[in-house]
Amino acid sequence: MRLSEQEHIAPISPKHDGLLSHLAAAQRLRLPSGDACIRFAVTGTDSSGYQYEIGVLSDRTGNREPDSLFQVRQRAVENTGAFNAALIVPTGIGAEIGGHAGDATPIVRLLAQCCDTVITHPNVVNASDINEMTDNTLYVEGSVLSRLLMGMIGLQRVRANRVLTIIDAHVDQLFENAAVNAVSAARATLGLTGSRVVRMDPPLKMTATYTASGRAAGEVHEFERICRVLDDYEGQYDAVAIASVIDVPEEYHRQYFGAGGEMVNPWGGVEALLTHAISSLYNVPSAHSPMLESREISSADMGEVEPRLAAEAISLAFLHCALKGLHRSPRIVTDADAMRLPEVMTAEDVSCLVIPDKCLGLPTLAALEQGIPVIAVRENENLMKNDLTALPWQEGQFFLVDNYWEAVGVLNALKAGIDPRSVRRPMRATVVETTGSTDETDVLTA
Repeated sequence: MRLSEQEHIAPISPKHDGLLSHLAAAQRLRLPSGDACIRFAVTGTDSSGYQYEIGVLSDRTGNREPDSLFQVRQRAVENTGAFNAALIVPTGIGAEIGGHAGDATPIVRLLAQCCDTVITHPNVVNASDINEMTDNTLYVEGSVLSRLLMGMIGLQRVRANRVLTIIDAHVDQLFENAAVNAVSAARATLGLTGSRVVRMDPPLKMTATYTASGRAAGEVHEFERICRVLDDYEGQYDAVAIASVIDVPEEYHRQYFGAGGEMVNPWGGVEALLTHAISSLYNVPSAHSPMLESREISSADMGEVEPRLAAEAISLAFLHCALKGLHRSPRIVTDADAMRLPEVMTAEDVSCLVIPDKCLGLPTLAALEQGIPVIAVRENENLMKNDLTALPWQEGQFFLVDNYWEAVGVLNALKAGIDPRSVRRPMRATVVETTGSTDETDVLTA
């Protein structure tokens, strides 16, 4: 089996109406029978159409069938007993905040102070040997977060998971030892349940690439081998950590650290492709950490690096962040009856979605469809080229703010049941309509 990225264009939908179903139909036309879409993003929108990129699982074997990414179960209500925010910084888009080694963690910690729960994904808080997410943060794989917002799954908090760690057979024993030691350290300090490490020989074949949009992507070959491991150990794990080598040109290491944070992290895109596929097929939390290729790379002196990259410059195994996140990553609930249980979080329990501006992926499309308020942050610059204000939002559903400080202000207003516009001046005049007239949706721009 093979995981890879494809780039396509879909025609514009008038006024962007029915956008989720429109894009679902477009990608179905592009996929050969038997292939499955496991990752999706609209990288740009203009008069020619929606430029979109999809991660594809092809040459499939076995009986496991991933659910359609575009399947949605409309939420009937919003549960208001708690205020829960989803925070997303898409992987591989060169985000100014969150595009590197867990450098969006302070945003998670900030939002956690005004929310009952923050739901986020590994890219946001994974920082090599560091993971400083708060106790009220739910750590879920990106495709799982999308399916939550789509209403297709629920999340159940756990006390602890049994974590299965799969590592590459490496030509240099140093890096295998580093991974095993990271697992042992997590057992000794976190109390991690997961004494088994499976060594995959021959190693997984992962290659990092970039798409035409500049987004980090890649390919995974012989994916069936990791599926074989997961099948062989089925019932003996609740979450999966993978540590494997990602093939990149050797000069990328020095270029990445030397570019002062301006180079898009080349490793994240193919990591997301792998974990999306695992979590989609097996319905378990998963996270990936890269293994270094050689001692020459591990011992290279990168000097004093840009702060956002520093966590990557001081690690050898890069694995502890994933182990800590997976330790208590919530259980994925797919049974419709179980999703109704009060302890299971569903789309009905999501109060708000916070994203970088211009990001139009499945979470944004799901929120648009479900009526979930969305806060887009201008300051988190990235490669995406979409005008989110043009989408057919309901009144008071979309808020465009300058920075995460302002995002927290909007979150608090929504939590208090206050129209965020009521604390700004000048206030818009009250509109009096004559029967039959319409007023266009208003977007808050701060």
